[in-house]
Amino acid sequence: MQIKSSTTILKDYNGFSKYCHELDEPVILTRNGEADLVVISHEAFRRMEARNALQSKLLVAEKQVADGEELPSHEQVMTKITSGIYMR
Repeated sequence: MQIKSSTTILKDYNGFSKYCHELDEPVILTRNGEADLVVISHEAFRRMEARNALQSKLLVAEKQVADGEELPSHEQVMTKITSGIYMR
C-alpha cells in the first residue's frame, strides 16, 4: 500500500483521485505523520466487497462439507442458475 500525507488531497484532489484510480489499491493517508485514513477507488471497493462476499459463501460451503451435509449435484446447481437467468 502506498502512503500519502492528507495534505495531498487538499493541494490537488483531482490529481490524487486519478492517482488512486490508476494505482487500483488502497492508499493510506497520514495526519501529523500517523496513519489516519485509507482511501480506495469506488471500483476497487466494489471488487473488494465482491471478494469478501464470495469468501463468506466459500466458508459456508466448506463448513457444510466438513459437517457432512449433502450438497446439490452439478445438474441441480445448473438448473437453479439457468432458471434464475431466464427469470430475469
